[in-house]
Amino acid sequence: MPVLDRQAIHGGNRAPDRIPETQPTPLQRHYINLSAIALVAGAIAITAIETGTPLSSPILKLCALIGTPLFVITTADAALRFYRSAKAWLPVDRGRALFRLTWVLAALLGIGVVLGFATVILTA
Repeated sequence: MPVLDRQAIHGGNRAPDRIPETQPTPLQRHYINLSAIALVAGAIAITAIETGTPLSSPILKLCALIGTPLFVITTADAALRFYRSAKAWLPVDRGRALFRLTWVLAALLGIGVVLGFATVILTA
């Protein structure tokens, strides 16, 4: 009869698949709810722009006022998580760490783009 208990994988010196988080990010408990609100506000704003609503429209300004701060704080929270992951992977697998650092840069770029568009909408 075969043994059904968990057995160690005999594969030599393989890098681990995951490194567990050591501490939660500040918004971890509220991240999904805040992201959902920002997503809905962004979807309404994008739909309004695509249908020809002027940038000075109150609906666009309201969406920018609600969605932008939520997007910025949730994306900053995600960037913190990406950074911590990169820092944890650096001694284990430099390639994975550098890949995660590109996500930090992408998150920061996204924050900059959204802040730029929000500024254009709010000053229109």
